Amino acid sequence: MTPPRKRPQKGPRTRPLGLAPLSALTVPPDRLVRLAAEAGFDFVGLRVLAVTDSEPVHDLSPGSALLADTLTALEETGLSVVDAEFLRIDADTGRDTWLPALEASQAVGATRFTVAAGDDDLARLTDTLGRLVQDAAAFGVVPALEPISYRSVRSLPVAAGIASATGARVLPDTLHLARFDATADELAAVADLVDMVQLCDSPARPPATLEGLVEESRARRLAPGDRDQDLAGYLRPLRDDLPVSVECPHDGELARRGAAEWIRHLHDSATHLLDSITPTPTGGQTP
Repeated sequence: MTPPRKRPQKGPRTRPLGLAPLSALTVPPDRLVRLAAEAGFDFVGLRVLAVTDSEPVHDLSPGSALLADTLTALEETGLSVVDAEFLRIDADTGRDTWLPALEASQAVGATRFTVAAGDDDLARLTDTLGRLVQDAAAFGVVPALEPISYRSVRSLPVAAGIASATGARVLPDTLHLARFDATADELAAVADLVDMVQLCDSPARPPATLEGLVEESRARRLAPGDRDQDLAGYLRPLRDDLPVSVECPHDGELARRGAAEWIRHLHDSATHLLDSITPTPTGGQTP
């Protein structure tokens, strides 16, 4: 993966820090880029494929006016795009869905494309992901499988097995790591498959229902350090220069603070956390 461009930092943070689009999904991508740059982020992720019928659709297809505006924002701010998203692979997902998304991913300069499991048949899921990986290569993009606590792939070992079989990568997300009780040993075992980690905080106690887990994931995440998770513990098994993408959608906080203030809070909270983790000579980390 091409490393994201590092912007000059005032503090000691060394990890590239990015903003995931789900943190402010209602903000158009060109404005998201500019707000991320103003807050101090090094890179962004962009959503090129809507996941639900209720979310806004931002047309980043080649030739669109919004793509042109977004590319201008990237050029003027110096930010780069690491990952595009988001494809849920269901039983009937095919090229008609992913080819336009891959084309848009290439257009914004992304090198990773986030996917998650929607198919309970893991053998069929693996076959579909393998075909996606083959198609994505022509666009200079590698799919990354995110294990999600309420989907059929909800552990690091299962995600790693499928990724290894298909040529995909693994994208850990600290919310889901907490919700399916991932261990440091599991993270260390998949570290060679990980190009980026998504970061947020949450209460120690999970929601009691499937609906609650989904709502927490999409609309009630908290900024790093604002609640109970041992986020440093999730980062220690991973290499010191691994890019970190802050994915913290919280509808209430976004509405209360406004997009600019919320994004700045996410940057400052994540930076404070990363600054508290000291690299060790062996490449691990200590608090």
